[in-house]
Amino acid sequence: MSDKNNLKNIKFNYKIWLSTEEGDGIMGDGKWQILKTIKEYGSLMAATEALGITYRRTWGDLKEIEKQLGFPLLEKSRGGKERGGTKLSPEGEKMVKAFDDFHQKVDLFMDKAFQKFRDDFLSEE
Repeated sequence: MSDKNNLKNIKFNYKIWLSTEEGDGIMGDGKWQILKTIKEYGSLMAATEALGITYRRTWGDLKEIEKQLGFPLLEKSRGGKERGGTKLSPEGEKMVKAFDDFHQKVDLFMDKAFQKFRDDFLSEE
C-alpha cells in the first residue's frame, strides 16, 4: 500500500514550447532564457558563458529560429571588445515580453490545476 503523504513532497514541472505545424520546435523555455540573458548582458558570448552553453550552437539555433519565424530576434554590432555586442531586435524584445506574459499566465493556471489535482487525490473519500 502506498503512502499518499509522499505526494505532498512532489513538485510539478512542465515546459512550454512553440512548434511548426509539422511539430518542429521553434522556441521554448530554453531559448526564451537565452534571449532574456542576451538582453541582460548585451552580448551573446556573455550570455552563453553565463548559461554554460556553446556559442556556436546557440548562434546557429537562434539563426534557425529567426528563419522559421521570418524576422530577426537579434541585432549584432561589431566593434571590438568595447563597442561590439548583441542585443535583441525590436521583434526579439516583443517576443520575450509576449513569452514572459504568456508564461506567467500559464504558470498560474498550471499551479492551480496541480494544487487541485493534489487536493483531489489526497482528499479522503
